[in-house]
Amino acid sequence: MTRSDARDIAIKGLWSNNPALVQLLGLCPLLAVTGSVVNGLGLGIATLGVMLGASASASALRHQVRPEVRLPAFVLIIAAFVTCVELAMAALTYELYQVLGIFLPLIVTNCAILARVEAFASRQPLKPALFDALMNGLGFSLVLVLIGGIRELLGQGTLFAGMDLLLGDAAGDWTLHLPGDGGMLFLVLPPGAFLVTGLLIAAKNAIDDAVKRRRPAPTRTPRDERRVRVTGVVR
Repeated sequence: MTRSDARDIAIKGLWSNNPALVQLLGLCPLLAVTGSVVNGLGLGIATLGVMLGASASASALRHQVRPEVRLPAFVLIIAAFVTCVELAMAALTYELYQVLGIFLPLIVTNCAILARVEAFASRQPLKPALFDALMNGLGFSLVLVLIGGIRELLGQGTLFAGMDLLLGDAAGDWTLHLPGDGGMLFLVLPPGAFLVTGLLIAAKNAIDDAVKRRRPAPTRTPRDERRVRVTGVVR
């Protein structure tokens, strides 16, 4: 994998082809769980771990899996890693595991993971497969944390509340409080998730349009402007 290939994979996974903001995959946990930073970060770490393990396995087995059973085999691989992550969170962060609830096993059906495993990892050597999984997992996780932070800050008037559920007692005093009685409660509810996600998508599109307008227009050479006359023969 060359440096230009790595740069292209990183840009696509983090920005130009972000699973959450461009492909719009994995919207169920994206909208349901991101009521706070700790929820978004916990689910993002779990998703990233599953994506890395599944991509590495699919790359290693790419010559052994027959085309007829590719999708069922990849779903089984993803389910195995989801079970491992679920058991690890139940052992290490049990309270957060209870908060995330059904959305942890639902990672199996996350199309963002299955799409990268089937479309990229199963056709590439181990190194680019792992790097692609890392970039796409980070891109998805960053969106989860960003949406969770906006909803928590504007909806509850706090930030980083409950981080001890993920990082232990040392993060118990990380909570920041906004001055005032609280925030806009509807942002913590499901309609607020749709609103914040839509605003983030609109902001990304606006940034992309602004970057395109700032790029210099390609110069046209006389050869490009030369008109070519094409005649056809009617039979």
